Amino acid sequence: MTDAGDLARLRHEYADRGIEVTDLTGDPIDQFARWFAELDNAVPKSDNTWFELNATVLSTADAQGRPSARTVLLKKFGPEGFTVFTNYESRKGRELSANPAACLLFPWYPLERQVIVTGEMTRLPEAESDAYFAIRPRGSQLGAWSSAQSEPIPDRRWLDERYADYERRFPGEVPRPPHWGGLVLAPRTVEFWQGRPSRLHDRLRYVRDGDSWRLERLSP
Repeated sequence: MTDAGDLARLRHEYADRGIEVTDLTGDPIDQFARWFAELDNAVPKSDNTWFELNATVLSTADAQGRPSARTVLLKKFGPEGFTVFTNYESRKGRELSANPAACLLFPWYPLERQVIVTGEMTRLPEAESDAYFAIRPRGSQLGAWSSAQSEPIPDRRWLDERYADYERRFPGEVPRPPHWGGLVLAPRTVEFWQGRPSRLHDRLRYVRDGDSWRLERLSP
């Protein structure tokens, strides 16, 4: 068993490449697109390398403020915000219905960076959810019907049998389940974090100020 002493020896020194306010664009969505492109170029595409470029940790809280978090995949971003897709009846779906405040954390380890987005999440229009569901692989479409996400189930066999049942039920086109669709986070803050030596990291945060953005530096 690993003790606290063992963990204390795990230490990584970050490279000395910082960011200044003048390095960033005036809009956090444009800046996010730039950093995402740099990440895409930095991650090797060899067969033995696995890294989900669009993976993000979505944190939510229930009506009592009790938090939960999970990794999801970002599927779209733009002026309207950051979009993911999920089961609305899952834990995160229920929590967002009661408390729309949410946070997305993008842990971009290859570049010693992270991006943190906070704001409120709302459902996408059904037509947009329909359009995305239609281009998903058939297996993923059937999986959306099969999984009672976040609910206890008796065993794996129950899930496999449920999948097989929906496979028989939908031999052709698979319709979108009414409980499945998109969620978009409209950002109020977007923080760009760059690792620096001696734990004196750079943290630059965009803050929504009416129809514009204010950029500020945070202490590490």
